[in-house]
Amino acid sequence: MGHLSMFKKSKWNHLMQKFVMCHLKGLSANWWNYQHFQHHVKPNIYPKDPDIDVGPLFLLGDSQPVKYGKKKIKYIDYEKQHLYFYMVGLPLLVPIYFNLQSVQVMYLRKYWVDIAWVISFYIRYFITFGPFYGIFGTVLLIFFIKFLESPWIVFVTQMSHIPMKMSGEENRDWLSTQVLATCNIEQSFFNNWFTGHLNFHTEHHLFPTMPRHNYHKVSPLVKSLCAKHGLQYVSKPMLKAFGDIVRALKKSATLWMDAYYE
Repeated sequence: MGHLSMFKKSKWNHLMQKFVMCHLKGLSANWWNYQHFQHHVKPNIYPKDPDIDVGPLFLLGDSQPVKYGKKKIKYIDYEKQHLYFYMVGLPLLVPIYFNLQSVQVMYLRKYWVDIAWVISFYIRYFITFGPFYGIFGTVLLIFFIKFLESPWIVFVTQMSHIPMKMSGEENRDWLSTQVLATCNIEQSFFNNWFTGHLNFHTEHHLFPTMPRHNYHKVSPLVKSLCAKHGLQYVSKPMLKAFGDIVRALKKSATLWMDAYYE
């Protein structure tokens, strides 16, 4: 009976994920799982974490910029990547990059169920808003909503990863792998609400199936465990974390420039 109950819960969770990701957001649930599971297993590790393999648009960490620089690769002026991050990375991640990736993966891997669910997203929008805004206006509305969502997604997820250690596979233990690649944002009522409790990002990576509102309960235990094993448990103010994204991009840009012009 226990196994049957777990199967039923898993089935409903799977269905709910399809509904939320595909029908409400218009993105493939299978694509998201495939990307996100890899990220959680090997965060900030080249080339196993797809979230940091965003070249040739951005070069992240210490090794990738040097690699591009030594090979004299200059698709874009990477020296200015911390500046065009505001014009490209923030507003276009969700409406352009995520959407194109989702469509590509659904088509190439023949995720027919996801395709049907995503079609229902567009049908719902056109039925609801088509009579008021027409086809072109409804498409603009969909793009505009994703455009507004994009900066939030970038800041909430990347402020906990981009400034942290990025490397090739070093075969570290689970605790070290997650802690070195993540950092937290200081707890407050606003920070908890704004990030959906992802301000406890280290705990999120160590316990990915734990309900987010419980992260603050295990945070002191994780901090103590890190101190015991000599790992730095990083927690910072939110505005500093936002700025650290840009500072990390600028540092990587400098590494590329030094290697490219040497």
